Amino acid sequence: MDFEYGLDDITPDANSVATVGTFDGVHRGHQAIIDYLIARAEKQSGRSTVVSFDPHPREVVHGDPVSLLTTVDERASLLEEHGLDRFVVIPFTEDFAQLSAVDYVEKILLERIGLKEIVVGYDHRFGRDREGDRDLLEKLGSKHGFSVDVIPAQDVDDDVVSSSRIRSLLDEEGKVEEAATHLGRCYMLRGTVERGAGRGRKIGYPTANLAISDQRKLIPKIGVYATLVEIEGRPGRHGGMMNIGRRPTFDEMDVTVEVHLLDFEGDLYGETLTVEFLRRLRDEQKFESVDALAMQLSEDETHCKKVIRSLA
Repeated sequence: MDFEYGLDDITPDANSVATVGTFDGVHRGHQAIIDYLIARAEKQSGRSTVVSFDPHPREVVHGDPVSLLTTVDERASLLEEHGLDRFVVIPFTEDFAQLSAVDYVEKILLERIGLKEIVVGYDHRFGRDREGDRDLLEKLGSKHGFSVDVIPAQDVDDDVVSSSRIRSLLDEEGKVEEAATHLGRCYMLRGTVERGAGRGRKIGYPTANLAISDQRKLIPKIGVYATLVEIEGRPGRHGGMMNIGRRPTFDEMDVTVEVHLLDFEGDLYGETLTVEFLRRLRDEQKFESVDALAMQLSEDETHCKKVIRSLA
């Protein structure tokens, strides 16, 4: 798959069969659109192309921070696995947000990216103040020689799949299993192991403290989770018991992301880990003593192994 980031990196291709959207999460609704896009491109001997944005347009237009389900690199990897031909990412700036709908189509989609056909959702809006719609696309298509194909909303169990709903499930409720049904896979975090205080090792549960590279990446609700962990460059996956929280037993305030790998021995400092969330086990708690914490961790480990055996 060709991955083109930034307007200066784009090579126009008039054979592009394209769809446009943030595609954060590449969830089941997105996947249905991409499958349809790929089928349309194959039918027309075109190149299936997803046009996306970074940062999320809402951050620029409304000034609202948006926690990402997938970083740009993660989106690229998922789209490549799905069989896409081309992934184009446009930096979303204040100037870009002020483009009229006509200029956006003619100067960006046609001139910079190239367009044979555009595939859009039933409610797709675009351009300054969301002034562009299906009717405008069809008028411009007739003028410039590209076709427009509109597909309906994609549903899961009669509930429209959306990135915002998945964010809510993860951030507010910690419902990682339900989020996985919408994503079509487990939610994942990726980070580099950095040195911590070493308290876990002293009580028999050494943890890998993860530094998440993109601060916009969504961290699920504080609590303890059963996970699977992949160490970059090493075969297989390990069961993991992850804690997201402030470690109240030790009176700390900063939220940390740390994972204990089950049945694993070795040095992980500097390694890159990918963590898949299977189930939320419990809320974070403050214990009266380190011994009480260790006893709870032993119970968590037993619970965690049962979950992994049943789900992995």
